[in-house]
Amino acid sequence: MTDTATRTPPIDSRSEQSAARSFYATNGRAINSAIAFFAVWAFFASWNWPLFTNPGLYGSYLFSVPPSIILATALVFVITAGEIDLSFPAVIGASGGIFMSLLIWGIPLLPAALITLVLGAVLGACVGAIVVYGRISSLVATLGLGFFIVGIVNFLAQGNNLEFRDAVGTTGNLFFVGKWNVFGLQVPNHFIISLVWVALMYVLFRHHRFGIRVQMVGDNPNSARQMGINVEAIRVGVFVVSGVAGALSGVIIVQSANMVWFPTSGTGYLLPVLAAIFVGGTPVWGGVGTIIGAMFGAMTIALIKPGAIGAGFANYWTEFIFGIVIILSMIVHRFSGSRAT
Repeated sequence: MTDTATRTPPIDSRSEQSAARSFYATNGRAINSAIAFFAVWAFFASWNWPLFTNPGLYGSYLFSVPPSIILATALVFVITAGEIDLSFPAVIGASGGIFMSLLIWGIPLLPAALITLVLGAVLGACVGAIVVYGRISSLVATLGLGFFIVGIVNFLAQGNNLEFRDAVGTTGNLFFVGKWNVFGLQVPNHFIISLVWVALMYVLFRHHRFGIRVQMVGDNPNSARQMGINVEAIRVGVFVVSGVAGALSGVIIVQSANMVWFPTSGTGYLLPVLAAIFVGGTPVWGGVGTIIGAMFGAMTIALIKPGAIGAGFANYWTEFIFGIVIILSMIVHRFSGSRAT
């Protein structure tokens, strides 16, 4: 006689497949971005395996990538809301100049950094208010405001650099750019800060009502308004997030340059960061975004140039590789799920 009470129930393979399909539909863009990063790394490593398996190679990479990670993950909010922000490079430059000026005026480094973040949020709110309440296209408005902010910064600086070497090596400075030796790998503190930032952005985007409302506004602003959501406040709020990210990046970039600020700080981040967002799986039509994908997108874009050089490619190959990675990523993301985290 068979004891049916102890019989193991058969595994429903269709249920497992359905769960896997559902998980990919929700997280496909982030998963694709992670695969793209490791695929690009593996491609370069295959040309020079001893170099790419040496931990010492990645010290400069980890030192340079945090601003891109911070900016890309913040701009996910802007693009998901159906907007675009082309003024963030100017916010980086302005914030770096403000931070250095506060130090020169005698304010300690950590309070100066905090004040700079607050001013970055205010600057982002001003940009957002002009876009939203001025009823101007964010593409046109932020492009113009970017030039305006850069012009003001250059006028105030008179084209001069700002330096404050006395802050190098202080406790506050080491908090941002100090390094940890982890099995031969030099891990800078600002890379750890960028990972903490990613975690905060992920929670804000995925689990906080602000992030949920950003997605609803980007998907259908009229429906969001009928549900009682203050669409205008949400749209301004995403520019505040971008402003804080620009300010934090400005603070980090200045200290990465040994406490030297240049009026052109931040100008080189526009195209790489936008490319990182799209490689990361956040499309331009709004309502869809991925924080984790943007992080991997930033890491992928930052890897291409040093990776190509380390693999032995001539410098002119990097533009071609950039284009291939972006196009292939967009094609793959086209077949991913409608939502991503």
